[in-house]
Amino acid sequence: MHAYYADHFVLPLPEGHRFPMAKYRLLRDRLAQQLPQVQLQVAPRASDGELALVHTPGYVQAIVDGTLTAAAQREIGFPWTEVMAERARRSVGATIAACRAALAQGVAGSLAGGTHHAYADRGSGFCVFNDIAVAARLMQAECQRGGSAGVVPPLRVAVIDLDVHQGNGTAHIFRSDASVFTLSLHGARNYPFRKEAGDLDVELPDGCADDEYLQALDQALDALEQRFAPGLVLYLAGADPHVGDRLGRLALSHDGLEARDRRVFDWAWQRRLPLAFTMAGGYGRDLADTLQAQLTTWRVAQQYHARWQNVRP
Repeated sequence: MHAYYADHFVLPLPEGHRFPMAKYRLLRDRLAQQLPQVQLQVAPRASDGELALVHTPGYVQAIVDGTLTAAAQREIGFPWTEVMAERARRSVGATIAACRAALAQGVAGSLAGGTHHAYADRGSGFCVFNDIAVAARLMQAECQRGGSAGVVPPLRVAVIDLDVHQGNGTAHIFRSDASVFTLSLHGARNYPFRKEAGDLDVELPDGCADDEYLQALDQALDALEQRFAPGLVLYLAGADPHVGDRLGRLALSHDGLEARDRRVFDWAWQRRLPLAFTMAGGYGRDLADTLQAQLTTWRVAQQYHARWQNVRP
């Protein structure tokens, strides 16, 4: 199974910054040690043209040349540096590469990504570019170019966003696009405090634990199937619904997060839908909790990747 990383681009964050930059390299180290069958590869750079499938030219240029206003940098939560701009490109590139690999092999993932708070014209909430939106649009363009002569319908993409925070940027970008379905399960009283209407939003109360969460997820997946027929699934496997997350407010156990992952991977597998996944959020009070949740996601993904290889010619 292919996995794409960009953790060698480390942002020089100030002392005490709440974003856990170290988790990306630590996750890669654990994957190399514990899941050697996962093929770790450096993420490619997303080009300006690929970013422009979603983002406005002015915003892309401001990230490239460092002309973001101080207010824009505060909204993102990171100071601008050349490393910040390069890391943002690579995070998008990782998800693009994971999508291509998933379309070829069934399942693939990014060790970063899930930057779902970024809008077309601005970043927000530790998200610079929206990797999910860019990857979805690019896969649609590539599938149309590779189709047979005549009119080729766009690839239909389902975004299953199980980060604890609503994917407001993704929902806004695709608000009028019938070829992309955005499903989000998130904390009702958590960031962003002004939500954007997605295709299916499920708001969860503070303290929501395993049983309530999994029941809500089952119902959401049933509703997705009734309303939309995707050809590709993009899954944001946030670790931040865990009970030990500093920014989560929900109360899922590690067993509950594993059950969540299995439901999503199995839903896609039963329908033979290729699935690309990203790590999205995770801000454990103990970083070991975040890494444990993420490593479990990769273990589950590897099991479903093996199923795909057993049925392919």
